[in-house]
Amino acid sequence: MSKEKYGSDFIVDVIKQYEFEYVSFNPGSSFRALHDSLVHYGGNVKPEIILCPHENTAIGIAHGYAKATEKPMFTFLHNLVGLLHATMAIYYAYTDRVPMVIGGATDPWTVSAGGRTSIGSTPLSSRQYDQGLCEMDDQPYSLGAVPDSFARAYRIANTEPKGPTYICFDVTMQEEPFGEEVPLPNVSRLMPPRGFSRDGRT
Repeated sequence: MSKEKYGSDFIVDVIKQYEFEYVSFNPGSSFRALHDSLVHYGGNVKPEIILCPHENTAIGIAHGYAKATEKPMFTFLHNLVGLLHATMAIYYAYTDRVPMVIGGATDPWTVSAGGRTSIGSTPLSSRQYDQGLCEMDDQPYSLGAVPDSFARAYRIANTEPKGPTYICFDVTMQEEPFGEEVPLPNVSRLMPPRGFSRDGRT
């Protein structure tokens, strides 16, 4: 087997820094590389995959886990249809103020970049649809931007008032071989502040 490292492997390295116990998702083609890396590169431990029959279920599991443990879970949603399927579950998590980090993915923006169909650009519209239900929405456009984007998503999700955050990973970035090493930050310095909310109140 090839020992070549891919972008999805690096993203898994970033995810593992936060020691999520589980990641829930209904498998989707837009994050197939991340699914593969979680199993074969990450060993399916921290996070361990929980396969779900529907995106609402994936978000619901993360919601219940946060309520029971007071810790966030990580979850993935397929680009357009998966994100829209999960809208009501995300709304419930938002109104209940539970922390979770949602990972999404999108096809390449153009067919010339490897896009399968012209629908590759439509996930943007669904992200805008869910922006009002997430405390943060971001799409890092390079692997070097992933650690900072993930750190902000984790920090915001866990700072009062808590809630879901969303990060979208381009499929090309996931599936291309990983070139120059990107340093991982010291996440202990990036944890949410204790005793304060984002509006400054204790």
